[in-house]
Amino acid sequence: MIVVRKAAKYAAYARMTVRNHLAYVLDFLMRSLFLLVILYIFFQLWSVTFEGVGESRINGYSFEQMIWYLVVAESIILASPKLNAKVEAEVKNGDIGYQLIRPASYLLMHYGSYMGEAAVRVVVNLLLGSSLATIWFGWSWPGWNVPMMLAVMIGAFTVNFLMAMLIALCAFWVEETRGLDFVYNKLLFTVGGMLLPLEMFPDTLRSVSEWLPFQTIAYFAAKTAVLPDAKELVRMIAIQWGWVVLLAAGAGLVYRKGVRKLNVNGG
Repeated sequence: MIVVRKAAKYAAYARMTVRNHLAYVLDFLMRSLFLLVILYIFFQLWSVTFEGVGESRINGYSFEQMIWYLVVAESIILASPKLNAKVEAEVKNGDIGYQLIRPASYLLMHYGSYMGEAAVRVVVNLLLGSSLATIWFGWSWPGWNVPMMLAVMIGAFTVNFLMAMLIALCAFWVEETRGLDFVYNKLLFTVGGMLLPLEMFPDTLRSVSEWLPFQTIAYFAAKTAVLPDAKELVRMIAIQWGWVVLLAAGAGLVYRKGVRKLNVNGG
């Protein structure tokens, strides 16, 4: 019962964040229009690529699957909240001192808020991206790939949260984490499989990428959406939550060390 009550407490942070952001859905829609621009550009690029190759499939992906892959991958990355900016501001302004005295875990509190915001953002992005893809390829009834993809998305956003939190917690030492966040996002774009599925990587780069956590965020969910496979689903979820355990332990350790050396400026 204690675990349930604690889970309900942090779920409340997620519900509160969802309600707050639903009040600004129009704002999300305006910002998500950038997704449509990106997808249109990729549509043109991949259209030329498939025509130039003269094959119906490239590394196991058809043209339609490639576009749907990009819809899901881009939606996830663009839906991820900017956690480092929030934590960095709390450390710089001294607001973190007030957070520490609350009867709640600082990390779990941010996790609940992060997941709530990500849920709103990814739904809006997927609706817009799916609408554009449907205009290109026509309507098709969703199958088991949709619930499978959603199951992978939970792990994807959890891993992304923990990676972003590890970077954000560096604010205890450097007080400026935008550079680290920039590098992290570029790794998501490349070796994380946002721009290209890992199957299209050179063998050496693909082998390295498969040992890194970046693939668990965009690539796993996008591949599940277009090439669903029950055995692969189990493998992906196991890898995701294995990384969750390792990253959560790392985030907890860094947080405790940061709190011990905390020097609140102006707080």
